[in-house]
Amino acid sequence: MHYESMNGVPLPLVADLGTPELLIILAVLILLFGAAKLPELARGSGRALRIFKAELQGLDDDAAAAKEAAGTESWPTADLVDRLAALDREQAAIDAERRRLSQA
Repeated sequence: MHYESMNGVPLPLVADLGTPELLIILAVLILLFGAAKLPELARGSGRALRIFKAELQGLDDDAAAAKEAAGTESWPTADLVDRLAALDREQAAIDAERRRLSQA
């Protein structure tokens, strides 16, 4: 049995864990870390998960804002072309001045 995530992608077999498997994992964790450390580990994991979710939400918000802004604004291509032409003229004038100074 596979569970599907929100976007329709099947989740790995971790989602198929039953009660016996979870109890075995809990027993191994208690043996490895000790019963006193488990609440601290759970708190740290919870904090990390909350931060991760908040960052993902922030990325989603940024992507949505960028997509919305891209849809409402057009690239100022005419301004960029004019600016590029002006820079080319300035560069040509600088090159001509260099040539004039190097010949003198």
